[in-house]
Amino acid sequence: MNDPDGLVREFCQAWSKKDPDLLTEYFSEGGVYHNMPMQPLEGREAIRGFLTGFLSGVDTAEFRIQHQVASGDVVMNERVDVFRTTEGREGAFPVAGIFEIRDGKIAAWRDYFDMAQVTAFLTGQA
Repeated sequence: MNDPDGLVREFCQAWSKKDPDLLTEYFSEGGVYHNMPMQPLEGREAIRGFLTGFLSGVDTAEFRIQHQVASGDVVMNERVDVFRTTEGREGAFPVAGIFEIRDGKIAAWRDYFDMAQVTAFLTGQA
């Protein structure tokens, strides 16, 4: 898909499949994924490794886009990311994402969210 807006919408929908290999294919070879409270992940292999670990404890994943705008190769969205763990805990997290698209792939993805909320969820304290 060459349309940056459509590519990001498709990528967000693909999260429901919980397939790290599928999600990784959306990134350019040298792509960067940066959850802003954490260190950036550089390159497909680092991104795949993170996604594999993260998704192993997830039963369902859904990215609900509230608003999305695109200007050239930059796409910004406001989302609620909803996850249910394999233990049955569910969490919904407000997120602002910025995507830079080059040659039909995600070259950079930065997400801004409340890390304390995510940590409480992951540790079972939310």
